Amino acid sequence: MPSKKGRRVKTDSKSEKMSSAPNLVIVESPAKAKTINKYLGGEYVVEASMGHVRDLPRSRMGLDMANGFEPEYIVMTRARKTVSHLKKLAQGKAGVYLAPDPDREGEAISWHLAALLENCGAKIHRVVFNEITKDAVLQAFKHPRVIDQKLVDAQQARRVMDRVVGYNLSPLLWKKVARGLSAGRVQSVALKFIVEREEEIRNFKPQEYWSIHADLSSMRQEIADKHFRAKLDKINGQKADIKDGPSAEAIKKELEKAPFQVVSISSKTRQRKPQAPYTTSKLQQEAFTRLGFSAQKTMVIAQKLYEGVDIGEEGAVGLITYMRTDSVNVSEQAHRELRKFIGDKFGKDYLPDEANVYKSKKQAQEAHEAIRPTSAFREPERLAGFLEADEMKLYELIWSKFVSSQMKPAIDNVVTIEISASSRYLFKATGSTNIFPGFLLVFQDLAQLKQKLKQKAKAAEEASDGEEDEISGEFPPLKEGEALKLYEIIPQQHFTKPPPRFNDASLVKLLEENGIGRPSTYAPTIQTIVARGYVLRSGGVMRPSELGEQVTKILVEHFSDVMDTKFTAYMEEELDKIAEGRIPWANVVREFYAPFEKDLEQARLKIKDMRREDEPTDYVCDVCGKPMVIKWGRFGKFIACTGFPQCRYTRSIPTGFRCPEPNCNGDLIRLQSKKRRSFFGCSNYPNCRYTTNKLPAKEKEEDAQAA
Repeated sequence: MPSKKGRRVKTDSKSEKMSSAPNLVIVESPAKAKTINKYLGGEYVVEASMGHVRDLPRSRMGLDMANGFEPEYIVMTRARKTVSHLKKLAQGKAGVYLAPDPDREGEAISWHLAALLENCGAKIHRVVFNEITKDAVLQAFKHPRVIDQKLVDAQQARRVMDRVVGYNLSPLLWKKVARGLSAGRVQSVALKFIVEREEEIRNFKPQEYWSIHADLSSMRQEIADKHFRAKLDKINGQKADIKDGPSAEAIKKELEKAPFQVVSISSKTRQRKPQAPYTTSKLQQEAFTRLGFSAQKTMVIAQKLYEGVDIGEEGAVGLITYMRTDSVNVSEQAHRELRKFIGDKFGKDYLPDEANVYKSKKQAQEAHEAIRPTSAFREPERLAGFLEADEMKLYELIWSKFVSSQMKPAIDNVVTIEISASSRYLFKATGSTNIFPGFLLVFQDLAQLKQKLKQKAKAAEEASDGEEDEISGEFPPLKEGEALKLYEIIPQQHFTKPPPRFNDASLVKLLEENGIGRPSTYAPTIQTIVARGYVLRSGGVMRPSELGEQVTKILVEHFSDVMDTKFTAYMEEELDKIAEGRIPWANVVREFYAPFEKDLEQARLKIKDMRREDEPTDYVCDVCGKPMVIKWGRFGKFIACTGFPQCRYTRSIPTGFRCPEPNCNGDLIRLQSKKRRSFFGCSNYPNCRYTTNKLPAKEKEEDAQAA
């Protein structure tokens, strides 16, 4: 029909397809929809729900406490247009296929969508696939199933328990500490780990100890130029334990006069076996250790690789399997393809006679697979130009881990030399040489990487630090009983070190070991405690803020069950039992709520009002000239104008150091980046853009650590 201006109105071919296609497919994201759409023919139209569409209301508890904690779900504000659109599309369709992710969260999204579309007249199906490839998707659509109510109930129980905790604890913290605070069932336990570690570090008292090395060589002329080092291992048959400098110096003087002789030389082969393909926690740990990725960044990139990346002629392809899993299982088809790839690429010498078998942890969902590439033949170099730099790094990590998992072990030759110095002292030197690379041809272990970094950084002094006894390389061809020439005795002072602060890798490992959370919750848990200002990221590690310590102290004192590691792990096991259909979900919530309700009533009476009074300062407001005071907010202390709410000017608290830039009279203040990383900058920003990660050396140690 011509328009008013005489132009023809264009028909929307996509809309025509939507109205004519007899089946509607719903996934979570547009990227996933794009990938799946190309595998399905004109019989299907694929749309995205953009994640969850229903949830508990934000303005009230939304639970019928007297009626089995029955939840009241409402369509989320941001999802209203999407839901309306999906309802229109579903009208007149023969079938609606719900294809969110293959886990509890995905099952719950499907359940909510089914509830909203139940009156559309179409038959509703659930389809699941562990990888977004043509074969996997088409097979899933050939074998749809009904929604698994057990998985839905497990997710619902988690959501209800989290609502019970958050909705009751958060207002209590607002009233007693500061507005805007919040608490959570899993995140508060994670925060407790970080706070407890900080207390260990504060209370730690270093102990002095010494190591002694000897720089030696053979006396035989032909190999006299080949020096090697040995470490003092035993004194009078007991493990060498040197407590102080005078003792080390006395031993040194004695050793300088002692004859050195080879007592024994032993050689043996050592196998280093490959590891299983990645689970979620292991991927997050190694992506942090090897690539410097936070847990959240790792999962965001993995999601893109799973949902599909355009790789040229093939179009959008899912490059890895589903990335939220605690299983190390691999499908038989993937095993067969991988063994063929290894045989073709590296030869039979690298292929074990039988497939390497790995066991998942007890609570793992065995129906899932490990994280692996959807095709071993899709080597990382083939994807150059299609993946962004960080996507390539993570894909290469996943690919190499998977390929190496089905290769033969690496074989090292390990030589140990024992050397006597008089009758009192025994030195030991151990070295290893790789004689068959095996899986290391594809996936270098951390020991290799660390060794390479040391060599690259020329860290010879660190290598003699006494912390590592084994060297890489070969010894000169020594003989048992031969005398050795001493060049130097090297005593070194050391101090025991406090336990390290947590980073993403070590915190995820601890959460997994203690059964706190599940694969889908590790990254969001860390992200939440950082975003809320309870934890500061600093140089790759996490330290609690003053606010985080205060909140933890309150919760530990008044909510022992919520903060108890074993109880939290037990509740995770109960959620697993719900998913297996062994117990009703309301029973688990009731078991959790009974002690929590008692603790809550007591806490309301016992917790003192810890809100700080405003502290006066010598500063005046740059906007209105009124005095400024120190206030407490959800992210700790800050300086604010007393003219609030008419004047909303605020600033960070100065550190006591002036900005070093010439002609600048500003103060250095602590700031935080968008990712909650702490640093220091000038208070005269934007006129002065000076920033630094460290304050001058006179500043307290904790301030330097926070930078």
